[in-house]
Amino acid sequence: MKLNADFSKPVVSRPQDRDWIRSPQAGVDRQMLDRIGDEVARATTIVRYIPGSDFKPHRHDLGEEFLVLAGVFADEHGRYPAGTYIRNPPGTSHRPHVPDGCTIFVKLRQFDPTDLIPVQIDLSSANWQRLTGGRKSLPLHQFESEIVTAEDLAAGADLATDLPGGAEILILEGTLTVDGNPLPAGTWLRLPPGASLNVTGGAEGARFWMKTGHLPPKSGG
Repeated sequence: MKLNADFSKPVVSRPQDRDWIRSPQAGVDRQMLDRIGDEVARATTIVRYIPGSDFKPHRHDLGEEFLVLAGVFADEHGRYPAGTYIRNPPGTSHRPHVPDGCTIFVKLRQFDPTDLIPVQIDLSSANWQRLTGGRKSLPLHQFESEIVTAEDLAAGADLATDLPGGAEILILEGTLTVDGNPLPAGTWLRLPPGASLNVTGGAEGARFWMKTGHLPPKSGG
């Protein structure tokens, strides 16, 4: 399966554009954002677990990165409430369980194989950097050209930068205006290598997850 697999093209996916699709795992629904492969895939997905979801231990040979959007995700290593960002490097394993249900944004099989740094950051309690112009930024991870941050723009605040390695954004709160188009919370967008980013916080501001510098320079297919 290939979905939004050409990384040379921009993609905008609003919540109203997507349907929940049942996965082969009982009690798990998902909204596919991009995908190369079938059940074992390079994938970016929003996943919803019903209360009581429980899974067998499994290994992430090419890494797993996720952000808890709602509820509490848990495994044998801890409990991760909404707003928690996790990186499980290549070769790690865990047994997820979700007693009360949750929703996560997850990226699978997208790590550099030498990026072995585990990460656990709670966006709500971390120390955000206050920058000029009504912007706050929270570094989440950096490896070579890949940079992951959480960003907070006050109403009318701007962020503009060139993107030699492309970018992905997931809007978490508020409204973000991108190239003059207002986008609601839950929108995922991907900009190709060589694009420029021009975003502005909406009337209530905006908070978003962002990754830059990680997309391949040629089409993924």
